[in-house]
Amino acid sequence: MTVAVPLAVAQFAPTADAAANLDLIDDLVATASARGARVVVFPEYSSYFIDPFDESLAANAQEIDGPFTRALTGLASTYDVTVVAGLLERAGDDRRVRNAVVAVDESGVVARYRKLHLYDAFGQRESDWVEPGELGEPETFEVDGMRFGLMTCYDLRFPEVGRMLADAGAHAILVPAEWVRGPLKEHHWRTLLHARAIENTLYVAAADHPPPLGVGNSMIVDPQGVEIAAVGTGTDVALAHLDLDAVERVRRVNPSLRLRRLRVVPRD
Repeated sequence: MTVAVPLAVAQFAPTADAAANLDLIDDLVATASARGARVVVFPEYSSYFIDPFDESLAANAQEIDGPFTRALTGLASTYDVTVVAGLLERAGDDRRVRNAVVAVDESGVVARYRKLHLYDAFGQRESDWVEPGELGEPETFEVDGMRFGLMTCYDLRFPEVGRMLADAGAHAILVPAEWVRGPLKEHHWRTLLHARAIENTLYVAAADHPPPLGVGNSMIVDPQGVEIAAVGTGTDVALAHLDLDAVERVRRVNPSLRLRRLRVVPRD
């Protein structure tokens, strides 16, 4: 029997108004659910975002099972979906936070992830404000027989992260992001999303902030690197049906995961 999971990427611009963020997330989950989505992916920093970063990040950080996640759990229950979204998690000190992602269904958190690679590039210093995630076994979750893995934004530039998720059995990688605009950044975004799909023969679904801060172009890419759904530069939802049989067919024709001679080993 063919397994196809309808998945939506929801693009919006989180702000420093946490209540307004949740209201918009509610609207977008409702829209995605009405279109048949079983999984809805939101951007990085969906709970709270301010540019430039300042001390308010730590003041607005929460525990993984805090109010933001409980609100997502309520939405997951109401609309019968799994919600994936980025949030500010409290860290080990009073100054920095963790850049976290949770996957939540009606039962609560089914997977959590802390961003491994911080955005200390292109003139930015995310590590001044954010504590990196610890290296460990990838957390994945399943919906209707399809296995999903998580990464965040700048992690896209490190193919090892995607390869570890493929090794953990993922059929799709979900990427909450705030991909900052700049020279050639739209090109990097699209190229890296397609590359991670092609090299791991799986789906990649990424949700970004729209302009003026993000590049927008939230999208879903299939295991052959074909873009099958996308949002432009506004606040919107794009949906595609992720076909488990398609992953298996591509991997039969192109068994690159099986043929490789190297494996990923943590550096630290």
